[in-house]
Amino acid sequence: MNDTNILLIGLSHKTAPVEIREQVTLTPTMLRSAMTHFDTTHWQGRLAGVREGVIVSTCNRLEIYTWVDGDPITAAEQIIEFLGHSTETHPAEFFKYLYFLKNEAAVQHLFSVAAGLDSLVLGEPQILGQITEAYELALSQGSARTVLSTLFKNAIHTGKRARTDTAISVNAASVSSVAAKLAEALLGDLAQRQVLLIGTGEMGATAVKSLVQRGVSHITVASRTYDHAAKLAQVWGGHAVNFQKLAEAMTVADIVITATGAPHTILNRELLQPAMAARPDRPLFLIDIAVPRDIDPDVLEIPQVYLYDIDDLQQQVADNVRERQSQVPQVEAIVCEEKEAYLRWLRSLDVVSTVIDLRQRVEDLRQLELQHLFKKLHLSEHEAELVAAMSHRLVNKILHQPTVNLKKQAATGDSAAYVSAVRHLFALDNDR
Repeated sequence: MNDTNILLIGLSHKTAPVEIREQVTLTPTMLRSAMTHFDTTHWQGRLAGVREGVIVSTCNRLEIYTWVDGDPITAAEQIIEFLGHSTETHPAEFFKYLYFLKNEAAVQHLFSVAAGLDSLVLGEPQILGQITEAYELALSQGSARTVLSTLFKNAIHTGKRARTDTAISVNAASVSSVAAKLAEALLGDLAQRQVLLIGTGEMGATAVKSLVQRGVSHITVASRTYDHAAKLAQVWGGHAVNFQKLAEAMTVADIVITATGAPHTILNRELLQPAMAARPDRPLFLIDIAVPRDIDPDVLEIPQVYLYDIDDLQQQVADNVRERQSQVPQVEAIVCEEKEAYLRWLRSLDVVSTVIDLRQRVEDLRQLELQHLFKKLHLSEHEAELVAAMSHRLVNKILHQPTVNLKKQAATGDSAAYVSAVRHLFALDNDR
């Protein structure tokens, strides 16, 4: 389409450091307010020339997809100014981190993002849900209509197909998710398992979150500072203990995650043996994600104790990422196929609207001439119906071949000249 464009302006973990991404993050409330600028049913505050808009805002990316009329440079300037105003950040602070993509490149990028190819963790599934949420918000705000609605529906379909038809998301690709999967493999259903987290740092909390996603609900947090442990335990509805009750907590735990900043090991065979003697038939799964290590390897001498440290987990992550990377060519082929399908549909838009306009113009003329004819001739109702039917068939036969040819040109991507000629010859834009 000659005078309209899909335009993407964005930044991500690949182009901008976290401090910049934090500055231009849009909260849900800010997003809803921002979307009103893309709603063409409301003129106040609307960005001129922008017909549709969808914003994808996550911790790792902010991307503004628009469907614009006319000059995309003018539209881009408006969007950048709008972004600065919405985030209360001067554009000079983030401009150099932005990327600008148009039409086919923008479509390919969105489909790649939805398929997990552009994520910080290759193939991670969260981005597909985030794209779906962005699309649903745009729909509810009236800013996604024909072009972007179809674009995002196709992107979501592409993401689902990539994960269904390939193994791009099958194996865990983060330390926390690998730990959770290993625990499930050893212990089976985790719903009734007891988890003990030692330490209140981010790494340990992320590992527990992965276990919660797999059904864990019984969580105890231990820390040298009881208040810190209590605050974190409250997040999951668990309870807290201090280090004085650590041995007691070990007797009931099924999974122990250690993530402290201690300069030496805090768990060893001497401490664990009494706890395991009180539960001889129950295995204990130890996950040590601290550096330096929190757990002495001598605990492996105790029957039913299983230990994985950060090196074990990172090796598994590396193996899983390599397996995901082997799926990239297949996912790229899916993205390419779905992109071409969308572009074919997009190219047909001008043809479809032109055919509709052409038929409407000819139909208006037919009706006008019939009225003139019926005023001069005194025809019966049946005769008038026959004349009207004949004129309708004649119009359809005359327009049939031009319609077929226009659609053929649309399929090859070379319809612009034909559409322009038809619109000019039949003055289809004179009323607009």
